[in-house]
Amino acid sequence: MHLQDIAEIKTGIVLTRKKAELEFNVKATYRLLTLRNIEEDGIFNGQPFDVFKSDDVLSPRYFTEEGDIVMRLSDPNTAVYISKGQVNLLVPSNFVLIKVKSDQVLPEYIAWYLNRDSIKQELEKSQSGTRIVSTNKNVLKSLSIEMLSLDKQEALIKLLRLHRKEKRLYQKLIMEKENWFKGVSQQMLQG
Repeated sequence: MHLQDIAEIKTGIVLTRKKAELEFNVKATYRLLTLRNIEEDGIFNGQPFDVFKSDDVLSPRYFTEEGDIVMRLSDPNTAVYISKGQVNLLVPSNFVLIKVKSDQVLPEYIAWYLNRDSIKQELEKSQSGTRIVSTNKNVLKSLSIEMLSLDKQEALIKLLRLHRKEKRLYQKLIMEKENWFKGVSQQMLQG
């Protein structure tokens, strides 16, 4: 099965066309998704979202909804699942917005699947451009998706969440150990 068979794929908005140049031209203000907000492993990193001042009220088609997937069009082509905390984000043109339309597949499974190394390698082969290398939306549409039963998808997502939680805890432990070592070494230097 191909991605286009189970999902609708839309490119984000070209920001320069809608950016208010002067303060009195601002018709609406939106939270903007940027490359800074997403980690390479497909999670939001907690960085605050930028604010975009628009000279027009923008179509809802450019905003995230719970259950969507947003995917970066440039390397490393990271896909991220949109949960409750990331709704109503404006999606710029360096991302695609993927809306799963099949009830036989979980959006989180698709986000995980798109982040697999084999998919990223496939996308890397098809990238084009000279200065800014990018993935074509049609290449994404034709990606082959390995379908699992819903039970297996749910089990995989539970494992993924557990893995990410464990990873965050290890990172926190490493930071705490680093701070501990700095403190102890500083005390030793001072006598």
